Amino acid sequence: MTPPIKPTSNAPVVVPGGHGPVVINRELIAKYDKPGPRYTSYPTAPHFSESFNGSAYLAEIDRSNRDEADRDLSLYFHIPFCDTLCWYCGCNVVITQKREKALPYVDYLKREVDLVAERIAKGRKVTQLHWGGGTPTYLEAEQIRDIMSHVHARFDLADDMEASVELDPRDCTKERLAALRDFGFNRASMGIQDFDPVVQARVNRIQPEDLTWKVINWCRELGYKSVNVDLIYGLPLQTTERFEHTVEEVIRINPERIATFNYAHVPWLKKHQVMIKEDELPSPEEKLRLFEMISTRFHDAGYEFIGMDHFAKPADPIARAQREGTLYRNFQGYTTHAGCDLYAFGITAISQLRRCYSQNVKKIPEYYAAIDAGHLPVERGVLLSEEDLLRRDVITRLMCNFELNPADFEAEYGIDFGTHFAKAMELFDGFEADGLVVREGGEIKVTPAGRMLIRNIAMPFDAYLGTKPGQRFSRTV
Repeated sequence: MTPPIKPTSNAPVVVPGGHGPVVINRELIAKYDKPGPRYTSYPTAPHFSESFNGSAYLAEIDRSNRDEADRDLSLYFHIPFCDTLCWYCGCNVVITQKREKALPYVDYLKREVDLVAERIAKGRKVTQLHWGGGTPTYLEAEQIRDIMSHVHARFDLADDMEASVELDPRDCTKERLAALRDFGFNRASMGIQDFDPVVQARVNRIQPEDLTWKVINWCRELGYKSVNVDLIYGLPLQTTERFEHTVEEVIRINPERIATFNYAHVPWLKKHQVMIKEDELPSPEEKLRLFEMISTRFHDAGYEFIGMDHFAKPADPIARAQREGTLYRNFQGYTTHAGCDLYAFGITAISQLRRCYSQNVKKIPEYYAAIDAGHLPVERGVLLSEEDLLRRDVITRLMCNFELNPADFEAEYGIDFGTHFAKAMELFDGFEADGLVVREGGEIKVTPAGRMLIRNIAMPFDAYLGTKPGQRFSRTV
């Protein structure tokens, strides 16, 4: 496990952002650095239960149709296949170079769509669609067209739908990109991680710069309106000086959004991460220097800091959503579609309706068997209580907007905020004393120094934290 950050006497570093500056205060970061959730859901995934099954999920679909038919739809498709395994990977993947293995998966994916689509009330618009992986561009162009033709036949897709796809430049052709574009895909996101060939070799992902540029240029030629890139800092042998070249090259690429993920070394969860030598990982102090450099360079290039690990151009919808207070967070990270029911398809895929999460089985044979039996391939999930809904709302607003107005929750949920969250508010007294939050006119606002520690600030509202023996998370910084 990554050791905690040691206090230093270094002065705080100010990193400007669209929602205000971020201050990197090493003493505070050392004080608060500990394991904690990333809050892409609440309750978090370790608290999903196998007692929530396909029947419970169907009941929630029916309830949503009856009580919330005005909610738009978001669709997610998990394409798990990859040719090779990147050793840092935290995703659910199937590693195979036998392309024929994808053929039955495409058919079963369509059959799962049928099982769900027949239960959803007509007229509900799909306003967002995302393909993740694995590697969605592992599929051939005709397989892409086959799936999307089926989706178009089963759902009512909005003309202005946001449709995004994750790309691996090492396994992508212009024909596949064109097939996606023909069916409305308008955003492309691709992993770069690090252009340094030495670092690439250490994590088993060889991806030359010219290959990445070629795929980016294809996307722009085909009319994708947004090209986004992912970086990872904290990989073996990375230093601030060596990573600067990657950052400068990304600025030349000029993507609309940039995700800069902090590598989480969790070999107890992802066994293949043992291939990464722990003694080659940057120290926590070096990781902070990496983040400082990354943030400063991207700010100087005109990007706004959205939160945790995301930067975006000021005109990008995700930046506008944050300014307008409508930004949301789910298993896809930050999103602009807060009011949608999310239906997810494929192995391990997680659906999110207003009152539940539902996760599919993790293994392909189990997935096929469930669909052959005419059942939804649900393995586990959770039905949210009124208390869960309240706490999720509080945590989400903190993570996305960096502020809370207790009066809003009192009016919406009929509670006295200070009394209901008395234990959390005691901790907020400490946050305020440390300069992480301030109280202004009854509102609670996260300060520039607190934005780096937003996970810590959200954690006091998590009623499940510490209740599951053996539960482990990555460190918050």
